[in-house]
Amino acid sequence: MIVGTAGHIDHGKTSLVKALTGIDADRLKEEKARGITIDLGFAYKPTADGGVLGFVDVPGHERLVRNMLAGATGIDHVLLVVAADDGPMPQTREHLAILDLLGLTRGAVVLTKSDLVPDARLAEVRAEIDALLQPTGLAGSPVFAVSNLTGAGMAALEQHLLLAQQAQAPAAADGLFRLAVDRCFSLAGIGTVVTGTAVSGRVAVGDRVLVSPRKLPVRVRGLHAQNRESQRGLAGQRLALNLAATGLEKSDIARGDWIVAEAAHAATRRIDARLRLLAGEARDLAHWTPVHLHLGACDVGARVVLLEGPALAPGGSALVQLELNREIAAWHGDRFILRDQSATRTLGGGVVLDPFASATLRRKPQRRAALAALEQAAPEDALRSLLALEPPAGVDVDSFFLAWNLQPARREAVLKAVAHRVLVDGGVSRLFAPGQLERVAASLTEALAAHHQQHPDSPGLPPAALQKQPAVKTRAAVFNHLLRELINAGTLQRAGTSLRLASHQVALRPNEQALWDRLRPWLDEGGIHPPKLTDLLARDRTLHRNQVMHLLDKLARFGKIYAVSEEYFVQPQHLHALAQAAQKLAQADAHQRLNVKDLRESLALSRHLSLPLVEFFDQVGFTKRDPEGRKIRRDATDLFGGHGSA
Repeated sequence: MIVGTAGHIDHGKTSLVKALTGIDADRLKEEKARGITIDLGFAYKPTADGGVLGFVDVPGHERLVRNMLAGATGIDHVLLVVAADDGPMPQTREHLAILDLLGLTRGAVVLTKSDLVPDARLAEVRAEIDALLQPTGLAGSPVFAVSNLTGAGMAALEQHLLLAQQAQAPAAADGLFRLAVDRCFSLAGIGTVVTGTAVSGRVAVGDRVLVSPRKLPVRVRGLHAQNRESQRGLAGQRLALNLAATGLEKSDIARGDWIVAEAAHAATRRIDARLRLLAGEARDLAHWTPVHLHLGACDVGARVVLLEGPALAPGGSALVQLELNREIAAWHGDRFILRDQSATRTLGGGVVLDPFASATLRRKPQRRAALAALEQAAPEDALRSLLALEPPAGVDVDSFFLAWNLQPARREAVLKAVAHRVLVDGGVSRLFAPGQLERVAASLTEALAAHHQQHPDSPGLPPAALQKQPAVKTRAAVFNHLLRELINAGTLQRAGTSLRLASHQVALRPNEQALWDRLRPWLDEGGIHPPKLTDLLARDRTLHRNQVMHLLDKLARFGKIYAVSEEYFVQPQHLHALAQAAQKLAQADAHQRLNVKDLRESLALSRHLSLPLVEFFDQVGFTKRDPEGRKIRRDATDLFGGHGSA
C-alpha cells in the first residue's frame, strides 16, 4: 500500500513519516538547512506479514503544490496532517480539495502536536476537520491525535494503516504496464534510474519498455519494488527501474514522463475530459482560459475549451477539451488537476475521457453524446453506447483499446460482449453497429434513385456529389468500401466519372444503336491504343462527323465511353487498364509520381494520346500535378472500375 501525506507547511508531515518509519524523507541539503520539505520524499516500513508500506512525503508550501501533485499519483491511502495548535490552514484546504478531485476516498486525519494543546482545543480542531471533510470523498475518515516527539498515539495510527493494507483490494494488474516518473537520477556503476508508482500492469527485469511521450525504447536492467530488489513489479507498488539503452542519458527522461509497455504508448496534445470547478472559485471559468494541467507527475500549460456553454460556474462540472502546449502521455480514466496560469491556486480537476481528441466538430451534440458514452465505467458499456450513436467513421478499435489501456485478452472479451461489424480501412479496423453499414448503403441507392427520378437524362452522380447527399453520412474510406461492395454486387455501375443504379438505363434510338454497333468494334480492337476520330471517319466515308460526335458525346455523358479529348474516345475497360498501369508506374517512382514520358514509353502510346490522357486524369481527379510530377489521388479501380457493359 502506498501512503501519501498532505497538509500545510510545518504541520509535521515529514516528522510523522520519520516517527512511523525511522527514515528522514528530507533528502536535499536545502531541505535540511531550511527545515522544510521542498521536493518529494520517500520512506518504507516493512510489516509483520512480509509486506511493505510505502510512504510519499509531499511539500506543504503553497509555491510547491506542483511538487505535491507530482507525488499524488498512485497514492492508495492519504494521511491529512493538521497541527493541533494551528488547525486547518490554507494548504490544508487546498490539499484536501486536490485529494477529492483525484478521487481519493481512503485515508485518515492525523492531528500532530497534540501534546501542545488542551483537550478543548483538540475537540475544536476535530469539529473543524469534520466540517471540511463532509463534502469530500474522505468524509467520515478516522482522526488520530499524535505527538511526533513523544510517540503518543502512534501505535493506534500504525494499527490503522496495517488494517487498511489488509483490507485493500489488490491493484488491477490486467492493464498494460504504466509508471509515472517522479524522479530520474544516475548512480555510479548502475546508470539511469527512474522511480514512481506503477499505476497498472506488471513489469519484469529484461522487459523492453518505452519512455512516453517521446517513444524512447529502453530495457529494464534491474528493479526494486517497495525498496526491495526484485525480478518483477506490479501495479500499486513504488518501483525503482534501472533502465538501459544505447546512449541513454539521465537528461533523456524527466519527471512527468511515463515508462510504459510498448503497446501502451499514447502521446497527445489534445484531451477531452469531464472538469469540475471548485465551489470556492470567485468567478466563472471562461472559454479558452490558460491553465496548468497536472496529470500523473507532469505539469504542462494548456487552454480550456468549453464544450458546453460559454462559461463554467463555480461548483459546476462540464465537458471540456484541453489543448496542451506540448505532447504528454494520457489514458482514459486518468485524473488531473488544473491550476491557474500563475500556478498560485487550484481551479479544479477531472477525469480524461478521450486522450486522442480532435478539434473537428468538438462542440457538436454528436461529440458530446460520444463523450457521455465514454463516461461509463466499463469499456463494454462505453463501446456499446458509442456504437449505438452510429458514428459515420465508426469506432477505431485500436485507438479505443489503447485509450482504455486493455490487454489483448481483455480486448477480446469486450469485443465478444458487444455486437458489432468490423471494417478494415487502410490497416485500421473500425467497428460499426449491426445494420449501420447496410443502412448507409441503402441511403446511397435511395439518393441515386431520387436523382434518376428527378433527372432521367442524367448519367448519375459523381462520387463526391453522392457522398455529400444529406441522407449519406459516412467518411470517405467507408463510402468507397460500400461503393465497391455495391458495384461488385451489381447494384451500382460506373457511368463515366459518375455512378448510377444498374437498373437505370438510357436506351439509344434504333439509328443510334446501329451506328454504335458499327463503331464499337473499331474502338475495341485497339484496346489501350484507341484510334483517332479522324481515322474512324476515314474507314467509312458514309459516316458524318456531326452524327458520330453527337452519338459519342451522348455515350460519354452516360459513361459508356470516356471522351479523353476531341480526338480520342476510350472504352471503360481500356481506360481502367490505362489508369492501373499509370498507378503502378507512380508507385514504383522514387517520388511516388507519374511521369508522362515513362507512361508513354512503357505502354507504347503515341504522343498525341499520352498528353491528353494525363490531362484527362487531372481533370477527373485521378491525378494532381505538382513540381515533381503527377500524384495519384484516387485508386484506379475505385474511380474507373465497376462499369457496366458498353
